[in-house]
Amino acid sequence: MPTADGELAIETRGLRKTYRSVRGRRVGVEGLDLQVPVGGVHGFLGPNGSGKTTTIRMLLGLVRPDRGTASIFGHDVPRHLPDVVGRVGAIVESPKFFPAFSARANLRLLADGIGAPRERVDAVIDQVGLSGRAKDRYRTYSLGMKQRLAIAATLLKDPDLLIFDEPTNGLDPAGIHEIRRTMRGLGDQGKTVLVSSHILAEVEQIADTVSIVARGRLVASGSVAELIGGQGGPAVRVGLAADDVAIATSLLTSRGLVVRREDDALLVDGADAATVNRMLGEQGVWAGELTVRRADLESVFLGLTQHEVPGGRDHRGGRRRRKEEARDTTSGAGAASGPGAAVASTTMGEDA
Repeated sequence: MPTADGELAIETRGLRKTYRSVRGRRVGVEGLDLQVPVGGVHGFLGPNGSGKTTTIRMLLGLVRPDRGTASIFGHDVPRHLPDVVGRVGAIVESPKFFPAFSARANLRLLADGIGAPRERVDAVIDQVGLSGRAKDRYRTYSLGMKQRLAIAATLLKDPDLLIFDEPTNGLDPAGIHEIRRTMRGLGDQGKTVLVSSHILAEVEQIADTVSIVARGRLVASGSVAELIGGQGGPAVRVGLAADDVAIATSLLTSRGLVVRREDDALLVDGADAATVNRMLGEQGVWAGELTVRRADLESVFLGLTQHEVPGGRDHRGGRRRRKEEARDTTSGAGAASGPGAAVASTTMGEDA
């Protein structure tokens, strides 16, 4: 999915990572080919255990791949990560701040630690909509506000690429809305935002393009409109009495419509609800339910991944696997010490 001029923010080719477990080798990422275009919001979707967080860690130089290549803005990583790290901000799990310090004080400390100008502090606080609470102590913040402050921390370097791994985990609807609006705003400002998430309705509202992975492999990618459009037009769900299902199926298929069973109802493609209702009523068959079912990102996702389950995950060896991942960890992508040390700040999260 390159842009019109062919530029990519992120590209991987044949990326592979395995981990040892008590049951043998577990594949985290298997031959992943990923392309993230420059500019806008890109959703990185997949079931739990599909390799999303492992991929992000490899991009940030936190985990070594077994084979394959990865690049950020054309720079091979991790080998040339120092050349491009200043253009990248990332949050992998929740960064840490001093609870008794205000948002502004936390960010000033972090700016001093990473060499960012202090003038950036108020700018990024305003950018994430926290100006009215900048003097308040961090411990008084809601989860959504804490996550917005974490995003502000990544913006101190004014990066071109922002990577967020499950940024809405644990948030209430109001918090999710806040983060969604913040990410969409960053994309509209020309930033490239890669967001890993399982909340498909939220991703559909903010993403320009998406990549869907299952068992460490890419199964679909493209614009949201293209993927949803590939599912065809809307269908009509028809609820009927049990005795009428066979009659209705025969009647509708004889009129050239595509009919599928869904539990105790029919899904009819190729006609609107009024037409279906008229066809059935003319033959004395009356529907108890007529609902228009439109394709969305969730239906695309489920259709592509419903038979995919996390492969080889060792539930008994979770602690051992985390220790092995830690041994694979190389120096973080510009990680800083102190508050918000999450590439502005990058921390390591559990594989999603």
